[in-house]
Amino acid sequence: MTIQPVPQMPRRVHKESVAVAAHFERLIAMNELPPGSRLPSERELAATLSVSRTTLREAMHELETKRLIERTPGRGTVVLGPRPEVLELRQLADHTSERDHVAELRSTVEPAIAALAAQRATASNLLQLQDIVDQSSDRLRPADSLRLDLEFHLLLAQASGNPLLVELHSLVSEWAADVRRHSHSTKRGRRTSVLGHTEILEAVRSGDADAAREAMERHLGDVRMLIEQRVGENDARPPRAT
Repeated sequence: MTIQPVPQMPRRVHKESVAVAAHFERLIAMNELPPGSRLPSERELAATLSVSRTTLREAMHELETKRLIERTPGRGTVVLGPRPEVLELRQLADHTSERDHVAELRSTVEPAIAALAAQRATASNLLQLQDIVDQSSDRLRPADSLRLDLEFHLLLAQASGNPLLVELHSLVSEWAADVRRHSHSTKRGRRTSVLGHTEILEAVRSGDADAAREAMERHLGDVRMLIEQRVGENDARPPRAT
């Protein structure tokens, strides 16, 4: 296993351990460090990341508190897998659903996730989300914009602190994959994504659960409107000559 160095820490981050924790949380969330992965020794990891062992211990303590890793004497540090109740939820899903049902489910689940994130997000969660927003732009290729969109919503779910909501969000994302691809296929759609994520993050950072919920509701409404307009435009086009 190769652990990449921590990206350069923004000036606004005053505690180096926050950046280290954020780095590992993102690797775990994106399955680049899958369950069962064993991390190198503390000495080796600190040297690889160019941080002190004290900084590394603080970061590992946060990850352990969030039940993302387990540290045991003689066994080292291991990335934890989903809890049993999460696996049960995953087994209930058939990975298929009507578009309207998926939109309805998103509009129920994601505002609640945003509200909880506003109440529970740690400094490392906020750093991850800000990094996604900083990378996002309507000038990106659709595939890159979509990837960042998926990361933002997944990391927001992680910030809610509820593993069942994280898993439910992941299932909804799978069901909504086609819709999301459509929404990022135009510059207007990519711009809508960036603006919505920025507003959601501002509300989460302020700790205002109601504002975060409302920002997510507006974001989903804007995306839904874009999709409906595109579908309407496609339906209105005359068929191609054959």
